[in-house]
Amino acid sequence: MPREILLADGRSVEVDCLSCALTSGLITPTGGVIFESSNFHVHQDVGYPIRGLVIIASKRHFYCIDELTEEEQSEYMALIHKVRQKQRERLGIEKVYYFYNEDTTHHFHLWMVPRYEWMNRLGRSVESLRPVLLHARNEMNTEENMKGVMEGIHLLREALRAEIDGS
Repeated sequence: MPREILLADGRSVEVDCLSCALTSGLITPTGGVIFESSNFHVHQDVGYPIRGLVIIASKRHFYCIDELTEEEQSEYMALIHKVRQKQRERLGIEKVYYFYNEDTTHHFHLWMVPRYEWMNRLGRSVESLRPVLLHARNEMNTEENMKGVMEGIHLLREALRAEIDGS
């Protein structure tokens, strides 16, 4: 059953599964696709304008990590490693929270949530994740912040493209 979702950039979309809509190209994520392979789709989280907040979503619709094929398992771990490396090298992100859950309304995806200094006032543990995300959605949809988010998307896209192409 379709549901309406408000994206961080102000767009409102009605979809059955947001991940399917993003990985199939039905909806273009903020800033476009960062990286795409035959199995996975990497993009900026569309709901929360935090520079470097990356989603790695499967293209195949399933919910649990134990449903990954052997090929997907290998690619998934290598992709997490590459994205994390580029977050550190290109965006200066020193700490990341990895968040994955199996009771989501969207299919299999991993959130890679950067940890920035401004987040400390909202807490320092996994319990701070929700307040941080809500703060970003409600208070950080500014033109200036979105410029930084878009720059981060561009830097990650270029870094991953260079890594994959070997240039």
